[in-house]
Amino acid sequence: MQSTTPNEATARPVMLACEGLTKIYREGPQDVTVLDGLDLAVRAGERIAVVGSSGSGKTTLLNLLGGLDKPTAGTVRVADRSLADLGDAELGRFRNRHIGFVYQFHHLLAEFTARENAALPLIIRGQKRREAEQRAGEILDKVGMAARADHKPGELSGGERQRVAIARALITDPSLMLMDEPTGNLDQTTAASILALMDELAATTACAFVVVTHDPGLAAHQDRVLHLDRGHLASD
Repeated sequence: MQSTTPNEATARPVMLACEGLTKIYREGPQDVTVLDGLDLAVRAGERIAVVGSSGSGKTTLLNLLGGLDKPTAGTVRVADRSLADLGDAELGRFRNRHIGFVYQFHHLLAEFTARENAALPLIIRGQKRREAEQRAGEILDKVGMAARADHKPGELSGGERQRVAIARALITDPSLMLMDEPTGNLDQTTAASILALMDELAATTACAFVVVTHDPGLAAHQDRVLHLDRGHLASD
């Protein structure tokens, strides 16, 4: 795990800030409060694990942090921009540039190579395909996948597919990386390699990491562990 002094940690800019984050769903005649005035700040290079029982709201929290859902109340700021201030089209562009997503299931496109999958966020942004794929090759090299760049997902192992998914999330140099059970489908050895990769990324990028997991080993590997319970976050 990356080691920093308290002064070094507090000197880093805040990449993610939530204040009073609340999400209430209507179920029949009742309101169900999933998140209740939640506050959170994550700095550049910091890795936060969020743990909690099934149904505690972890996925809801990730969706709000990534701008995929809107809160009932409260604010989410990423790279010092309030997501609530962005219209739908602008929010989509902002997500493309500042927020990376990695899920338990890699969600790679089967008909595309690893290079093409990793390049997709830049192509969607409007960058020329050749330039995007050149950048994808550089990112794939960073995650140890240069030799497998021209293989399709069906030709890759589970760990290799997850590395491609991480490369795809990293290619835009995001301010915030949201990871939902990123090692959930991996064997112990492969999961350990993904943890080592996360260590390297936290040490070499300005990205903030929020990792949702049921895995106590993965949680303990992060800089902070926060428990989501009854709509609130509490430190381990």
